[in-house]
Amino acid sequence: MQDISRRKFIGQASCAALGSVTFLNTLMNLKSLNAAAISNSSVQNGPYKALVCLFQSGGNDSFNMLLPRTGSRYNEYAATRTNLAVPLADILPLNYSDSSGFQYGLNPQMPGLQGLFDSGKAAFVSNIGTLMDHTTKTDFYNGTASLPLGLFSHSDQIQQWQTAILDERTATGWGGRIADMISDQNANQNISMNVSLAGTNIFQTGYNTVEYAMDPYNGPVGINGYDPNATWNFEQLVTQGIDGIMEQQYTDIFKKTYAETIVNARDAYVEISDALNGFGGFSTASFGMSSVELAFEQIANTIAVRDTLGFQRQIFFIDYSGWDHHEGLQDHGPMLGDLDNGLVAFNAAMEELGIADDVLTFSLSEFARTLTSNGQGSDHAWGGNVFMMGGNNLLNGTQIYGTYPTLALNSSVDLGGGILIPGTSADTYFAEIARWFGVPDTDLSMLFPQLSNFYSIGSGTAPIGFLNV
Repeated sequence: MQDISRRKFIGQASCAALGSVTFLNTLMNLKSLNAAAISNSSVQNGPYKALVCLFQSGGNDSFNMLLPRTGSRYNEYAATRTNLAVPLADILPLNYSDSSGFQYGLNPQMPGLQGLFDSGKAAFVSNIGTLMDHTTKTDFYNGTASLPLGLFSHSDQIQQWQTAILDERTATGWGGRIADMISDQNANQNISMNVSLAGTNIFQTGYNTVEYAMDPYNGPVGINGYDPNATWNFEQLVTQGIDGIMEQQYTDIFKKTYAETIVNARDAYVEISDALNGFGGFSTASFGMSSVELAFEQIANTIAVRDTLGFQRQIFFIDYSGWDHHEGLQDHGPMLGDLDNGLVAFNAAMEELGIADDVLTFSLSEFARTLTSNGQGSDHAWGGNVFMMGGNNLLNGTQIYGTYPTLALNSSVDLGGGILIPGTSADTYFAEIARWFGVPDTDLSMLFPQLSNFYSIGSGTAPIGFLNV
């Protein structure tokens, strides 16, 4: 029986589903940060708030997501993108024009996001990317620019968008570090405030925090064969064996800590499963069967039982992968279509719960793609476009923030082949989200070390302006 239980642990008890806190902090003392966050009345006494981070790993070709529609700008786009260009007649128009009168639209697979944008429930930031400091084309080619580590590398740029540390490789993400600061605001300390629909990820890993992993298809992840309510003799034996192993008193600190963490994971699984089983579902939100839609559905269900579980703050993470379209850019549109369906259904669920103004969904991707075609697709680039979604009172929606660049080749921001120097720092994007979530301005520089190069911390103004904070 002991052998069966051990096999079940090794095969089924992923560390991604452990979902509590580590016992030792050897890297950083966050007590002062936590105290500052606790004293922040907007966290302590305010409404429930949730962040939903959508990561499009692989590098979203985001200039085929958000596109120019004005004649001259579209012509530049079409000439540069050649066989990758979306026909002008197919672009979904947005009810927006910039200060120069240029108009924009969305990929034809995103009518839902079009409607959300036009109704003030979505916005974009254009030509955003990882920046150490203000960078020009001359600085870049002279070798005088301070550049992020491993620029154009998938692994490095994925890490940097999730950690906000651009000059070294680190093991903690900015979502995890925020959780370190304010997790005490949740009455429930048995389940991590960070819930992942993509297993272990660096974004939600803090110094003291690990994520609780759920499966997009099946919800909470348990230990196979473990069921405290089992009626079948074999499952009863498995459950008894697991309980016996976990409830032993270990003298070795590592064994003791591991056992306690597994116990927490087991108890969390039972608690969250019971809460979700008591939820009757949504009447207005219709989720499809794509992986990203199912992930949004699991998040919506978990938010619906937030009061039962005792949560005041939560951070969710989806990794919708497959955007590395060196070839097969024809898959880009259908993937955007699945994402669009998920966004529409999730927004409907939040509106049904009456908390659309308390839940911010935002997108990340490690970089955009080259504007020029490699024949069948596009390659690694730099600056791109991201979007945010939430209620009308949360977002300053129906806007494109930053500067949508000219897509003509050889411009002042084109490094060659349509690799664009970002005009907006990703740190300002992160900081605005963190401020809304309850992080005091005084702690922003510890979360985002490059932020002061782009934003006057403590000014009282929003770094970008897309949120009502």
